[in-house]
Amino acid sequence: MTSSTAAKLAAVVMGVSGSGKTTVADLLSARLGWPVAEADDFHSAANKQKMSSGVPLTDADRQPWLQSLREWIDEADGDVILTCSALKRAYRDVLRTADARVVFLHLAGSPQLLADRMQHRTGHFMPTSLLESQLATLEPLQSDEDGTEIDVAHPPEEIVRLALEFLDREQEVAG
Repeated sequence: MTSSTAAKLAAVVMGVSGSGKTTVADLLSARLGWPVAEADDFHSAANKQKMSSGVPLTDADRQPWLQSLREWIDEADGDVILTCSALKRAYRDVLRTADARVVFLHLAGSPQLLADRMQHRTGHFMPTSLLESQLATLEPLQSDEDGTEIDVAHPPEEIVRLALEFLDREQEVAG
């Protein structure tokens, strides 16, 4: 896969906590050679503390965070991968204002599978108790948003294969 000369591509690996965003983004980065950023790293200490305490973020909490993600895409020299929950259309719309062609890879799975994954991971500030809130907030991709939904019940390599197929099609359309 090669970068489009028309505009850089920003692939946003999105989904609720436990969907495998980091794993998939890292595998995609290794295959494509694109830099990857974790949206969690852009959260303020106050936002991380709030989530660690089991308190969902408000839209006002998220605005500076979303703007910093958009700025990271703007400042990138080429194609990039970003992990981001991107739960609401309004959040995705902020990312879509970046100076890039922004596409979404929505990693989706059953609540039971997601909860199980969250319970078995270590070192993450997001408690399993917020999964229900995230699922309630999640707005599926709309037909006018460039993106695809991938079932996370697949093994990671299959998810990456499906993501690469989608990205290839997107670059053909843009190229």
